[in-house]
Amino acid sequence: MKLGIGEGILGSVLLLGGLLLGRGAAEAGAAAPPPALGALGAYSTPLELAYSPDGGTLAVTDPAGGCVRLIELGSGMSRAVALAGTPTGLCWAGAARLWVGEYGAGAVAEVDARGGAVLRRVPVGRYPSGLAAAGPRLLVANSATHTVSLLDASSGAELGRLPAVREPECIALTPDGATAVVSNLLPRGRADDIDYGAVLSLLDLAGDGARRDVRLPAGSSDVRGVAVHPSGRWAYAVHVVGRTRVPATQLERGWVSTNALSIVDLAAGELYATLLLDHPLEGAADPWGIALAADGAVAWITLSGVHQLARVDLARLHDHLAGGLPDGDPLARTEAYSKGVESIWLRIKRDPGQRAELVNDLAALHAADLIERLELGGARGPRGIALSPDGRQLAVAAHFSGEVLLVDTASGKVARRFAFGAAPADDPVARGRELFHDATLCFQNWLSCATCHPNEGRVDGMNWDTLADGIGNPKNLKSLLQAHETPPMMWRGAREDLEIATEKGFRFLLRQPQPGEVDAVLAYLRSLQPEPSPYLLAGGALSPAAARGRELFHGDETGCAACHKGPLYTDLKMHDVGTRGPVDHGADFDTPSLVELYRTAPFLHDGRSETLRELLTRDNPGDRHGISSELDEEQLEDLIAYLMSL
Repeated sequence: MKLGIGEGILGSVLLLGGLLLGRGAAEAGAAAPPPALGALGAYSTPLELAYSPDGGTLAVTDPAGGCVRLIELGSGMSRAVALAGTPTGLCWAGAARLWVGEYGAGAVAEVDARGGAVLRRVPVGRYPSGLAAAGPRLLVANSATHTVSLLDASSGAELGRLPAVREPECIALTPDGATAVVSNLLPRGRADDIDYGAVLSLLDLAGDGARRDVRLPAGSSDVRGVAVHPSGRWAYAVHVVGRTRVPATQLERGWVSTNALSIVDLAAGELYATLLLDHPLEGAADPWGIALAADGAVAWITLSGVHQLARVDLARLHDHLAGGLPDGDPLARTEAYSKGVESIWLRIKRDPGQRAELVNDLAALHAADLIERLELGGARGPRGIALSPDGRQLAVAAHFSGEVLLVDTASGKVARRFAFGAAPADDPVARGRELFHDATLCFQNWLSCATCHPNEGRVDGMNWDTLADGIGNPKNLKSLLQAHETPPMMWRGAREDLEIATEKGFRFLLRQPQPGEVDAVLAYLRSLQPEPSPYLLAGGALSPAAARGRELFHGDETGCAACHKGPLYTDLKMHDVGTRGPVDHGADFDTPSLVELYRTAPFLHDGRSETLRELLTRDNPGDRHGISSELDEEQLEDLIAYLMSL
């Protein structure tokens, strides 16, 4: 029974109240970093950052250090404020105070930036992610419960929770504060639907909190950074676009995993265009953060998997998207790309409706010289990004090299570095984690392991045709959490164990592994620990409904525990439970673990069940996958509540 998105619980959460790869590229300065500034933890992993309103202080969240770092840019001095949980998103609330998310602790902390102390903690969802300040209100993305908390920043009272879609990650506001643009990291729905992909959520803050969802192209996931144009007309999001029906043999052609910038028309509430940040000969894997110039003419994007910074000329891009390609531009020639092939920009000039084809054009941005990809002087894993109030500097959080970079916006060069200490080279877990997120291990840098397993080895919700069990039968991606304890690997048991699967993953999706790399990645994967369900009560207790569901699950009435047994809820065997589909090469499938079931939707080997209710009813004909047809409505709800607590 592979049964995380909640059912009635979440649904009832409402608001209260001919191209050269190097074209246009520039090598950033690589000055020797200063001595490390010290860390609370063993080392530092800068994640998100924000300038104070006056530009004098830079706040940086540091998960490995367990703190928020406050860098005084004038003196170069830094101090750390210890936090509970894992520090995630942050935003300033005036000149001397800021809010920081405490992932796992279920709170946001208000920090006195001058005194260097936590003033108070305000409860929110258990796993807060991105934050945004809208006047007197604070918005907090609760990733695990798919909601956005709306707080009164003065009193700390939670005014209500707005429903998002799935794992809200980042929040950006329109200049008037009337609309919040929320990125949903993962898609929700049936993974076997042709249009399946993630959405952006637009929340009406000026009215009743109503939500409009803007669907990104099919295959979209890993939606992270969002930004809003100063005019309030456009929103921008960076994400991955997977060609999930294309066999993995086509990876090297850029046909399997691509990396994108999507533009949303906020007035119309619809997708305007999606453009690929990749180059035909080099992927731009794992885009993470985005920041806009004050006039909206330039977008800066961190390409975390390839350790680069991208500069996109938004002013010219919008002209091109509106059909404004100049007549004298080389791309306006009938055969601009090659003999008999018109440029996409010429086609858009003739018919703006052709913008929809940009998502399939690896050359568009580079051919028009609209993107510049900058090296960062050896910094690794750039994630969070922020523009200084005067527009002269970009702050970039280099997650894996343990440093913060200040990049001159005029030259694109690193002007200053603050080193807090990278992970020791002999730490296999830290080394494995970095390798897991490194797309330069892949031919032409199209993807990293984390592209498909975001959120520390979990799922992207997509079906992929990995060829491990033949071609033409995509399977829903499984979480790698505790995979070393739950062999075999893959839905059809194609890999005997995690060790073999990891080595094969290197050989067939990345490259020939170097000595020690497979062992390091395995050390990282074995280190992953379950994150307690947000649907548990205080102290980890089951709700009354979940307690009743537990009795159903472990009793003879359903028979669920016959296969989903033990602490990992699996018997480590293959079973035919009547779920074979038309493209499957066999009927026996691995019994998956149910640990962290709340975050692993959609369900079954082909992702056909969006919800647990669908799995237990529509997708369980003949009760071959547990006895569920005889359960009444209350029993179904109780069983679902228990499963969501695992």
